[in-house]
Amino acid sequence: TRYASEASLRNLPADISVAPGRLEVRSGAACEAAALPPGVSLAPSSCRGLRRLPGDGLHLRLQLRDAPSAPELVYNVRESLKPQKNYVFYCQSCGNVVVKERKFLRVLPLPSENWSALVEEWCCHPNPFARSTLLPQHGDCFLGDTFLLLNSRNQSYVPESPKCSSETEHHASQNDSTLKSKENTRVICERCKSTLGETVSSDTVKYYVTEVIIWPSEESFSTLPRSQFIQSVVAQCLAELSSAKSTFRFTIKGDDGRIYILIWLLNSDTLLVESSGSSSSHSVFTLFGDNFMHSCGPSGMWNAVKVLYQPCIKNRNKDLADAWENDFGVHPLKFPSETCLELLLMLSLSTASLPPSLQRMNSFQVAFLKM
Repeated sequence: TRYASEASLRNLPADISVAPGRLEVRSGAACEAAALPPGVSLAPSSCRGLRRLPGDGLHLRLQLRDAPSAPELVYNVRESLKPQKNYVFYCQSCGNVVVKERKFLRVLPLPSENWSALVEEWCCHPNPFARSTLLPQHGDCFLGDTFLLLNSRNQSYVPESPKCSSETEHHASQNDSTLKSKENTRVICERCKSTLGETVSSDTVKYYVTEVIIWPSEESFSTLPRSQFIQSVVAQCLAELSSAKSTFRFTIKGDDGRIYILIWLLNSDTLLVESSGSSSSHSVFTLFGDNFMHSCGPSGMWNAVKVLYQPCIKNRNKDLADAWENDFGVHPLKFPSETCLELLLMLSLSTASLPPSLQRMNSFQVAFLKM
């Protein structure tokens, strides 16, 4: 779907020109054009659904001639992390080295958070793992949905409060996940003081995948724009979980135990093309210290997921959040609280870039997250 701004269509009639690589709208002296990126080609004869909505602008639908090749992902931790290779962990926010060169003998996925309940449901004998915790040994790296666990032996990190005892916290938090998130020692970056993760036991550290970049030690490292990175990591997480577990509803929780966002995944196969002149996110994403648009000419192309969302800050949508939290069909995703607020801002900016008629669906807001 393509729309032209209301301001450029005040003097109707409008002349619409559709070419395989360009769409142009002329109304009086005004002209608005969108040049498509290489690889995206329209079928001009497929134009349909042409209409003008007051306050929105011009809407029309066009088919692609050929399916373009998918753009490369910004970053994929599961594809990047392999055993028997040397890696360096960097702070995503500032690029500071967090973990010096490490080689993992095993890189293993963790079971889902409700694995223990599933064992009790399907096994005819008592669950032997009911009171145990899966922790990595030396040379192990365990991958969760939004984090990875490392054995911290011979590794330095910066705790928020040296008075806290990680071992004591680990035992005290066995029966209360909220207490765990509050009392565990936070791991912060020495340079920028960003929250990177938390200690799980005396020799185990949890790093959130939104806060660290894992890079092969033999390759030169360059920082990735934060807005692009967070969107890509979260979008991939939603797409992977929906495919593997047929889960489409998610709660975004902070490390303080609060729910910040409710997300309903609509689809994960969207190809999003933005014209740099029409995207409201182009200027406001400088809030994150980076330019959100690629420097690839007049437009950019991304794989994206389309989501519905509800903000839950300041007790908004509390009843719905409580219902989702108690629904086994909803999957919780935990990130640092500051990252949850950043993600909410990105969703809001994406919504604001859409025409008013496409910003809401029922009581939810509509947004895209770019991979």
